[in-house]
Amino acid sequence: MFRVVRDFEGRSFATRRVIATQRGQPILNMACSFQRPEQGLAHQDAMPAVPPPEDLADERTTRLAMAERLPPAARTVLLRPRPIEVRPVDPRDWIDPDRGEPVQHLWFRLCAPIADDPAMHRAVLAYASDLGLLSTGLIPHGVGWMHPRMQVASLDHSLWLHEPFRADEWLLYAMHSPWAGHARDFGRGSIFTRDGRLVASVAQEGLIRQRD
Repeated sequence: MFRVVRDFEGRSFATRRVIATQRGQPILNMACSFQRPEQGLAHQDAMPAVPPPEDLADERTTRLAMAERLPPAARTVLLRPRPIEVRPVDPRDWIDPDRGEPVQHLWFRLCAPIADDPAMHRAVLAYASDLGLLSTGLIPHGVGWMHPRMQVASLDHSLWLHEPFRADEWLLYAMHSPWAGHARDFGRGSIFTRDGRLVASVAQEGLIRQRD
């Protein structure tokens, strides 16, 4: 069940709150801010220089390569069909990963074309913006989200949409984790179109608890 509260309705801005409940318990609180389109001063970060998606392997190829090393239950989850096609710039071994800098880049797009409704493209990007961000904070520690001792979950997630885009065309997700501690990780992400436009920014805090 979703309840929408109209907090503010102005001439330029409007705000809404969405409370989602399941079995009578609130499971999600979302705050939304909207603005009428207008022109103004503009600048943006440059898109990172990475290989194009055509030069990279689909993430499913990586999943198939490691499937035999997983228990049957995990294998089923790993190989199930997914609506988002992902091509990592630097694929990692999710079972026994190497340590590295807390930085990750991946290309993603919806697996099939959809209609032109901008709201639907924004919804797809909101869904996809959770991909990979939390696992970026695990890279310096040489563990992956599939490690049996790791408990990993998103705790809070913020998304800012800057420019129009299509979610069924390739988008580059550049991610960085500037801090982790106390079983939590903080990550930031920037999403670019192929022609270098910064269309969305993301911030997320998540649980990265290492069980004894």
